[in-house]
Amino acid sequence: MSLPITRVNVGMTVVDADGVEVGRVGAVQPPGTEVRPFLPAGPAERAMAAGYVLIDAGERFDNDVYVEGDHVSRVDGDRVTLSVGWTALERAVD
Repeated sequence: MSLPITRVNVGMTVVDADGVEVGRVGAVQPPGTEVRPFLPAGPAERAMAAGYVLIDAGERFDNDVYVEGDHVSRVDGDRVTLSVGWTALERAVD
């Protein structure tokens, strides 16, 4: 069985564990990627190991956020559901 992150595509709507719309997928990197996200050391390495989804800044955030691949709970049609609340997402750094 494939990991849910492998079915995520750019442009999909992302909702948190409570069904709150978080934003849209801006980029996806698979588990084991060497593409480093704009996160501090520690969170960046965890995201690279698990794969990650970049969520474009929307109404809830001033800047882009990342979710680790293991926090993608399911993908249904054009909707990505997370296993965490939107306040737990990692904010991108400059």
